[in-house]
Amino acid sequence: MDNPLTALTLEQLRSRTSAKWRRHPPEVLPLFVAEMDVVLAPAIVEAVSAAVRTGDTGYAYGSSYAEALADFAAQRWGWRFDVEATASVADVMRGVVALLGLLTGPGDAVVLNSPVYHPFYRYLAGMGRRVVEAPLGSDLRIDLRSLDAALADAAAGGRRCVLLLCNPHNPTGTVHTRAELVAAGELAARHGARVLVDEIHAPLVYAPAEHVPYLSLAVGANAFALLSASKGWNLAGLKAAVAVAGELAVEELASLPAEVSHGASQIGVIAHVAALRGGGPWLDALLDALDANRAALGELLAAALPGVRYRPPEGTYLAWLDCRELGLGEDPAAAFLQRGRVALSPGPDFGTGGGGHARLNFATSPEILAEAVARMAASVR
Repeated sequence: MDNPLTALTLEQLRSRTSAKWRRHPPEVLPLFVAEMDVVLAPAIVEAVSAAVRTGDTGYAYGSSYAEALADFAAQRWGWRFDVEATASVADVMRGVVALLGLLTGPGDAVVLNSPVYHPFYRYLAGMGRRVVEAPLGSDLRIDLRSLDAALADAAAGGRRCVLLLCNPHNPTGTVHTRAELVAAGELAARHGARVLVDEIHAPLVYAPAEHVPYLSLAVGANAFALLSASKGWNLAGLKAAVAVAGELAVEELASLPAEVSHGASQIGVIAHVAALRGGGPWLDALLDALDANRAALGELLAAALPGVRYRPPEGTYLAWLDCRELGLGEDPAAAFLQRGRVALSPGPDFGTGGGGHARLNFATSPEILAEAVARMAASVR
């Protein structure tokens, strides 16, 4: 199968109307938001086209998405969950909010491994939850001492609390190992914290790293996970996701208000099912292309911006760039945008540990990636 990242020209990409291509002026190369510069998998195009032709655009219903996801998880990760232990949600973030509403109340704490997906902070603030950060270590992995202290803070006074994990981790691309997940889960249990895991990037992991579903572990029996095909197949605009409960949390998940599932789009469900059922070859071709890009990015940075420290991610298509040696201040993305006309995600948005960093989306063509790095290098000369 052809490389999905080289099928479209820059001119064709600029004709898109999504946030990635409309937030900034046309001369800016957008490598910020988590959207890939790809053509969709043929299975998705065929399924969505058929639905539109026949007017199958009503309300989503049934368990087809959960069934397809369970089969995909069994094939790719060796983990099969019970479809009866799932709930449909509009997207992963909405599912996180719904489950946090089930597990915590206003004033309760949520522990985050910063730097982490920046919308977590905004949504938690809007819910009246207290954020307690457990910063990652200098190796960008879970720091168990930091996590232990954060969980103790979160649970102080006997308040309810949740450890919100991101695996694979956004923005660092770290893929938590089995041992790390078990250790984190044991610490959470010791402090009486529940665990909620965002696994939206799970299909995007590079060998030799392996995605370990948190609910496949014994520590996951009382936890919840959110999964979606949206990142693996570039379907963010076609809303649908699945919440899965560990075996001891099924009744809690069933208590979610029925309206929580109403945001999932019928066309979204059709697209996600098609991706999981028929998009495997396309995903494999994409992973090969992304793997080549993450290596190429390292070479480009070493040649043009040796002051940027870059640890190739184990998963996702996101590069976490340490730009502190460049002298661009807390938000190097601002300088790259103003001087180089390249849009990256500002590091400070991701919480503690984000200062002096920027997140780059390398899910684009090799030519655009090379041009972006060249512009970034020119902006600091």
